Amino acid sequence: MYYMIYSEDVADSLAQRKLTRPAHLARLQLLAAEHRLLLAGPLPAIDAEDPAEAGFTGSLVVAEFASLAAAELWAAADPYLAAGVYARSTVKPFRKVLP
Repeated sequence: MYYMIYSEDVADSLAQRKLTRPAHLARLQLLAAEHRLLLAGPLPAIDAEDPAEAGFTGSLVVAEFASLAAAELWAAADPYLAAGVYARSTVKPFRKVLP
C-alpha cells in the first residue's frame, strides 16, 4: 500500500537542507530503484518553482511500504529529521485513484 509522508521544516532550514540533501535523496533514489516511489518533492515557501533564499516549508513523499509501521520507521530514519531540517513528519495511508 502507498503511504503519504508529509514533513514540516523548522524555521530557517535552508542551509541545513542543502548540506543534508545528498543523503536524503539517496534514500529516495533507493525507493525509486525498487519501483516503490510514487512521487517526492519539497514544498516551496513561496509561489515559485525555485524559491531561492525563501527556502522550503517541508516535503511530501508518497511511496509503497508493507505497512504503516514500516512507513513510519522509514520516515523516522530520514537524514533531514536527524539533521534538524524537519520539525515533524506525519505518515498516513494513501490510496492512488488518478491517473
